[in-house]
Amino acid sequence: MQILISNDDGFQSEGIECLAGALSAIADVRVVAPDRDRSGASNSLTLEYPIRATQQTNGYISVNGTPTDCVHLAITGLLEEEPDMVVSGINHGPNLGDDVLYSGTVAAATEGRFLGLPALAISIDSFAPEHLDTAARAAKVLVEGLLSQQLSRDTILNVNVPDLPWDAIKGFRGTRLGHRHKAEPVFKATDPRGHPIYWVGPPGAEQDAGEGTDFHAVRNGYISVTPLKIDLTHHAEVPATASWLEDLPR
Repeated sequence: MQILISNDDGFQSEGIECLAGALSAIADVRVVAPDRDRSGASNSLTLEYPIRATQQTNGYISVNGTPTDCVHLAITGLLEEEPDMVVSGINHGPNLGDDVLYSGTVAAATEGRFLGLPALAISIDSFAPEHLDTAARAAKVLVEGLLSQQLSRDTILNVNVPDLPWDAIKGFRGTRLGHRHKAEPVFKATDPRGHPIYWVGPPGAEQDAGEGTDFHAVRNGYISVTPLKIDLTHHAEVPATASWLEDLPR
């Protein structure tokens, strides 16, 4: 089995190194990741300038683009052989609830699925994690499980792991996405020339975080596994939308 690993924290991240080490025990691993931190890049592609890929001394390939660029390049021509699976992570910090809309970690997995491969994104619930080995072990267990359990063609797995020793983990839980309150206001400041500048504020606090959500599972010591549907169509709303469109002036 060949696995493509990427992330949004950059090829020098401790998380990606730990993930590659764990998965190399069961697969031929190739790492193609951004040359710097690209957190929050979501599903953006670089279209207005050429993308450069650089072979690093440790065998990783760094790309001066987004996580989506990395996976797209790797699968569509950069690698000599197409991988069997895409695993993105280990992200430093959780990707829970609404976070998935902005996450470059999730986006890398999504691009793998767009290009026809099973994919999962894995994050740990700390920005300064102490137990990356737990998340790496969880990724290995899930990858081995996916060998006998096929995902539907429009699904990826979003995995969030508590920053705990493996023995303290209570198990895996299938979850749905929770929701946050709206983001905090931006921070307004002034640059040295007196022009206004802005910093995006922190995400909102948990709002829908009860039992069954990814928030609840991680907070209670479980590894949250949320299947994400790549088809964003709200199918139940299509007839109602078509109906009021009929009444619009032509």
